[in-house]
Amino acid sequence: MSIQSTDTVADLITRIRNAIAVGKTEIRVPTSKLKAAVAEKLQKTNYIEKVQIEEAAPRGILHVIINNDGANTRINAIEKVSKPGRRVYVGANEIPVVKSGRGTVLISTSKGIMTGAEAKKARLGGEVLVKVY
Repeated sequence: MSIQSTDTVADLITRIRNAIAVGKTEIRVPTSKLKAAVAEKLQKTNYIEKVQIEEAAPRGILHVIINNDGANTRINAIEKVSKPGRRVYVGANEIPVVKSGRGTVLISTSKGIMTGAEAKKARLGGEVLVKVY
């Protein structure tokens, strides 16, 4: 019996949060385009070290290296904002600022996954996915 998650991004975020809590430096999760885009955006904003997609039989595996051995993690807190029961949408002028600009919010826009600053610059709103600092 396989366990199917209805909110794949929440599963990814929870696995990252749990790995940080127990001191692990990497995780492996079944991949999807949305999970890969979120992980790559976290890598671009320098919250995680490296993202690799490994090809596997029924579905690929997303290999996320959170930090190098012996290094401190760059994520203090990470949480899913929009949930299946309560979606959170914002306009370009309403994009939230995390920790007075020291954190980042990831937004799903019509042009793909963007950080809050990128979405504000492109004047795009969308669904608020993740808040990280």
